[in-house]
Amino acid sequence: MTAEEQRPDPDQLLRRIQSEEQRALRARLKVFFGFAPGVGKTYRMLRVARDLRDEGVDVVVGVVETHRRAETASLLEGLPTVARKKVSHRGRQLDELDLDAVLARKPKVVLVDELAHTNAPGSRHPKRWQDVLELLEAGIDVFTTVNVQHVESLNDVVAQITNVQVRETVPDSVLERADEIEVIDIPPEELLARLAEGKVYLPDQAERAKAHFFRKGNLLALRELALRRVAQHVDEDVREYRAAHGVEETWPASERVLVCVGPSPGSDRVIREGYRMAAGLRAPWVAVYVESIERTSDRARLEGHLRLAESLGASVVRLEGLRVADAVLAYSRQHNVTRLLVGKPTHSRWLDRLRGSLLDDIVRGSGEIDVQVIGGKSEAEPRGLDEVEDERASPTAYLLAAVLVAAVTGISLGLAHAFRVPDLEVLFLVAVLVAAIRLGRGPAVLAAALGVAAYDFFLVPPRFTFAVADTRYVLTFAMMFGVGLLVSELTARIRRQERGAIHRESRTAALYALSRDLGAADDLGSSANAVVRHAGQLFDARAFLLLPGTDGVPSLVASHPEGAVLDPKEHGVAGWAFDHARVAGLGTDTLPGSSTLSAPLVAGTSIVGVLAIEPRSARGLDREPREWLDALARQAAFALARLRLSEEARSAALRAKTEELRSSLLSAVSHDLRTPLAAITGAASTLRADPTLPRDTHDELVTSICDQAVRLERLVANLLDMTRLDSGSVELVREWVPIEEVIVAAIAQLETRLGDRAVRLDVPADVPLVSVDPVLLEQLFVNLLENATKYAGESALDITARADAGALTVVVGDRGPGLVPGSEERVFERFQRGRHEGVTGVGLGLPICRAICEAHGGSIRASNREGGGAIFTITLPLIGTPPSLAAPEPLEGAR
Repeated sequence: MTAEEQRPDPDQLLRRIQSEEQRALRARLKVFFGFAPGVGKTYRMLRVARDLRDEGVDVVVGVVETHRRAETASLLEGLPTVARKKVSHRGRQLDELDLDAVLARKPKVVLVDELAHTNAPGSRHPKRWQDVLELLEAGIDVFTTVNVQHVESLNDVVAQITNVQVRETVPDSVLERADEIEVIDIPPEELLARLAEGKVYLPDQAERAKAHFFRKGNLLALRELALRRVAQHVDEDVREYRAAHGVEETWPASERVLVCVGPSPGSDRVIREGYRMAAGLRAPWVAVYVESIERTSDRARLEGHLRLAESLGASVVRLEGLRVADAVLAYSRQHNVTRLLVGKPTHSRWLDRLRGSLLDDIVRGSGEIDVQVIGGKSEAEPRGLDEVEDERASPTAYLLAAVLVAAVTGISLGLAHAFRVPDLEVLFLVAVLVAAIRLGRGPAVLAAALGVAAYDFFLVPPRFTFAVADTRYVLTFAMMFGVGLLVSELTARIRRQERGAIHRESRTAALYALSRDLGAADDLGSSANAVVRHAGQLFDARAFLLLPGTDGVPSLVASHPEGAVLDPKEHGVAGWAFDHARVAGLGTDTLPGSSTLSAPLVAGTSIVGVLAIEPRSARGLDREPREWLDALARQAAFALARLRLSEEARSAALRAKTEELRSSLLSAVSHDLRTPLAAITGAASTLRADPTLPRDTHDELVTSICDQAVRLERLVANLLDMTRLDSGSVELVREWVPIEEVIVAAIAQLETRLGDRAVRLDVPADVPLVSVDPVLLEQLFVNLLENATKYAGESALDITARADAGALTVVVGDRGPGLVPGSEERVFERFQRGRHEGVTGVGLGLPICRAICEAHGGSIRASNREGGGAIFTITLPLIGTPPSLAAPEPLEGAR
């Protein structure tokens, strides 16, 4: 290894330093991990906490459950404790972690027992692990406990072992966030003894637990699960350490198997041998294929091998690199692989001499990694692991190569008198280079051969014969042909690299365009169309998107090209992929005879739909790596899930708003309906009970009944008006009327309510007639003036009207206390009432005013008046041409 290769990568060093800085600054999470209740997690956590307290560390108890165990409770003595929060639920007082109190106390370390606990309704977070994350974000170190059965990814495995479905789970991401996991392990026999002694559960609970969850076989299996889960975390720590410190040699702390996969017929045997070895070692294994600059021609066989490895449980990895051996060894060292399996070569030894041996390169560069060579089938390889898939040149390309050499020969003959013969051979190398760039490798090889022949025949003495007088030219011919071959090969490789780069760039651009379009889409239809359009263009195929309906059955919602129909049989394939969350159809092991490939769209743990691809050609999908389809499916799934969550959020917000309006309506209406009804009932009962009441009292009670009935009628009318205006069922009956006439009519309606208040009306004579619904507009001014009588006290009311710029503006002002700053828009919301004491109403008057204005195409706004009071400004558009008013004929007898 050269000094340049040994030099650390500066980007990697920078990332390592940044990672270490972030790790040093963030709060630490330590998890005490067990395989069952009663193993001693809480006990161990308290012992560690007491040791830290003795060292002077600020440790507090947030929540610890002793479960009446005396040994555990004794360890709590002397540890500062944050009082728990009392939460009422269904008549019971529940004790929960007081998150705000811990945040205010801000200790160095807080103990939070039972990480998977579900908080009582009304708490800030539904789960305790969410409280822990908030504590960590606040910079507080957390010690916590959890059992293996609560790990989300192992929930179904635990249920299969114990026949008990655990409802409280913790996401794996929380455990991955842990800086340290300490496994608390005791033999199952000791745990069963503790159970029998009553140190885990009370006697009656212990008997039931021993007959179900605490059977010895269950405990053994759970113990293995817990140790394996912790081993995974330790393994991740080891890999992080190796990457951070640039360790490349293999550490055989645990076995890892890597299998080299290619299109060779013997690869399937290597894959099966790798599976058997990994199963025997109980080790993870990975199947690796390297996409070098030379693309294999037998893509279908390769994809079949990779699917075989995946079906046997391998992690399939596709690498890219100039040399296969270097890419495989780099991956092996990075992931601490201990055993590497590669197939025995079946091609001729001469190919290894010419191209180099993949096996030899791997063995020589493997170092501490054990390399095993597996014999494969002896049949000829269809073009080996790193054979090229070069385009076949047309006869025209070969003819052009010959013409190019002929042209160079003519130029050389013309320059022969000015240059020495050896100098002209460079022109023939240029011809080879041009042929390799423009025509391909085959024509370039032909150009190299023809160039040597033409150089010998036309330029080397004796000329016009293939005889060579000077034997030194033989070396020149060999060098010309060898350099020509080398140039053609290197140029061909560069062309393939270019095609590969363009190929990857186009796919990346397509995925970026899909991401951009999905991000811009704000509804399901546009998102679905974007998915099928990009999928169809990316794979040169017909694309179909199926989403589940209310019955849970996927149905077609979008297709590319638009209007394309999915065959019923292919619809069944998509349904299978949706039900089983697995790819099915063309090129898979499930329903391979299908003409479509159906990929489920998985977002998290839910399936949001199915993407079906029907290629136009039989090889349409064989040439495309499955990763492109997976990447597209993931993007589509996340986008559709985002839209679904957005829709659910909107629905939830609408339900919340509806509930708020319903509560406001019930609160307001219940009071304002009961008040007049109580008054009417009381007055009527008094009249009925005592018919001999004095006349003044009798009249006063009757007046009260009438007034309260009018108030009740107005309340019901407002509710009905608001309903009609909201539903859009109101049709304007427009008439040309003077605005002054409408305002005066409204004032007349409220003559009793206005009392002695002064109402100053200022409407200039030049204000034209307006085309409005006079009944609705009169109702607007009635509500507006009535609102003023409630909140403006006994102040005078000023009403002015002006017409300019194609609009009529009416301003209603008072000199009352005015509006609360910031409430200028809120006063027009339904069921919003002012905070003045003794004011009745349900808060519908002003919303009705705005609805009437908007029905006329106008607007209304509120503001505070200079010098005190409030102003309501109504703007109505002046539409049409008012009719001319003819002078009325004098009435008969008029003078």
